[in-house]
Amino acid sequence: MEKQQLKKLIDVAAGRVPADIVIKNAKVVDVYNGRIVEGDIAICDELIAGVGTYEGIRVIDAQGQYATPGYIDSHIHIESSYVSPEELGRLVVPHGTTTIIADPHEIANVCGLRGIGYMIEASKGTALDIQMMLPSCVPATPFEHAGAVIDAEAMKAPIENGSVLGLGEFMNFPGVIGGHDDVLDKIMVAKEHGKVIDGHSPGVFGNALNAYAAARIRTDHECDTIEEMHDRIARGIYVLLRQGSACHNLKKLLPGLTMQNSRRCLLCADDCQPKTILSVGHLDNHLRMCIEEGIDPIIALQMASLNAAECFGLSDRGAIAPGLRADIVLIDNLTAFNAQRVFIAGQEVATQGEYMLPIERHDIHATKGSFHVKDFSIDKLRLTINSEQAHIINILPGGVVTSKEVASIKRNENNEFVYDPEVDIVKVAVVERHQDTGNVAVALLKGYGLKQGAVALSVAHDSHNIIVVGVDDQDMAYAVEELIKQDGGIILVNKGQVIESMPMPIGGLMSDRSGEWVDEKLRSIHQTAHEVLHISEHVEPVMTLCFMSLAVIPEIKLTDMGLFDVTQFAFIPIEA
Repeated sequence: MEKQQLKKLIDVAAGRVPADIVIKNAKVVDVYNGRIVEGDIAICDELIAGVGTYEGIRVIDAQGQYATPGYIDSHIHIESSYVSPEELGRLVVPHGTTTIIADPHEIANVCGLRGIGYMIEASKGTALDIQMMLPSCVPATPFEHAGAVIDAEAMKAPIENGSVLGLGEFMNFPGVIGGHDDVLDKIMVAKEHGKVIDGHSPGVFGNALNAYAAARIRTDHECDTIEEMHDRIARGIYVLLRQGSACHNLKKLLPGLTMQNSRRCLLCADDCQPKTILSVGHLDNHLRMCIEEGIDPIIALQMASLNAAECFGLSDRGAIAPGLRADIVLIDNLTAFNAQRVFIAGQEVATQGEYMLPIERHDIHATKGSFHVKDFSIDKLRLTINSEQAHIINILPGGVVTSKEVASIKRNENNEFVYDPEVDIVKVAVVERHQDTGNVAVALLKGYGLKQGAVALSVAHDSHNIIVVGVDDQDMAYAVEELIKQDGGIILVNKGQVIESMPMPIGGLMSDRSGEWVDEKLRSIHQTAHEVLHISEHVEPVMTLCFMSLAVIPEIKLTDMGLFDVTQFAFIPIEA
């Protein structure tokens, strides 16, 4: 801030000169004292000058509505929305979200620092303040091929130049707990520059959790039980209560919230697809859920604003107070939290659910051309099994966890797996797409319900190789080939024809189209998957498949290097 700007701010705050904007007749939520006060909110340039009695060049009558601080999503992966940063901003800002803490882990595993650079530049095209974290685990595991490696040395430049807020979720919690050298090198880069470190420690307790917390990991969004929640808070770790499109922990954890520990809790989505935002909202929906579960509205708003600001060192926001950014949401009441008007850095950016600014889309060229597939052919999809008993990946209902099972399978005269229409076991393959390795690993999947055709995706956590499932090699091979031609995304094939698809040219992870278009496409893809390919109604066909390669979620998964037993942390043969 320049000296003249500071003088103007002080003059406005003192009432000597009129404010640029005054919001009158508002019930102002004071998240510091936990109370409601009535008064005018004076805005000077991008900042709040004060709450009191003011006159302004522009006067906005709040008509008795509540004024709250802008909402802060404390952890989200933009890529999981399937839309660009600019488009996500257009979708969530009208719901009162003014800041998000984004971890571009997905595109970093595809495009490395180049992908992160795209995300940072694209974020400038939206009013939403996107605070970018630097992914800490690229590649996510050594058990698959990713598109990049970001080690401690590579982390120094973005950390030192201030383009990132901190270090993204440290999913390699065994490495932290074990004190592995390469992991400690990354942590030290962040520590030496005073950067916050995000956490990820599902199912860690006791001394192991002490070891994780001792590294001063700041947060965890993976709590599934109140016991886990309390254990982390006791160790100084902020707990992020998650409610996204895939993972729903908010209601389960809210009973663990108390007057004593609520200030150590934040709200986050982790992932949030357009259908979720368009149908139920974003953090405004989290707030409604809090009220439904008996949480005091001001405590809920603290979790959505002040707590997050304090956790991530964003000292310029999180409340309505003099000298802070004018991130303000006018809502109808403290039950529905319907955003009537939204201000970000003093500018009115949304009204009555509509984003008011033009969208400036950044060039996606740097993220295209992310498919480097060597010598792929239908022959690589053959699955030879030297036994009638095979290890299979069994999808468990309602999530992305799988079980390792042994099943009897049909084979032909060459000992190759043959699909049996009477048995819910189909072929699944992962095709490496980053390093021209030519790797194609094939396994068997149960519980998906596919009866005909094939489905292929270039969204396959965490390295995002191509994953394809099908009842015959011809449709599977055609799906892979057509997916590459369309720059990735999602494709459904039946009898040698593409029957539905959604291109995702941004790294094979995100569409360059609107959220509404993506939502409509996903609905059509889901309908076609269930009605034409007969995928089980109990299975979300896209999200379920894209997690079948995630080699850190039990019990058994498939990467481009083979069938992986997560419980043993080792590759296993297809033969049982």
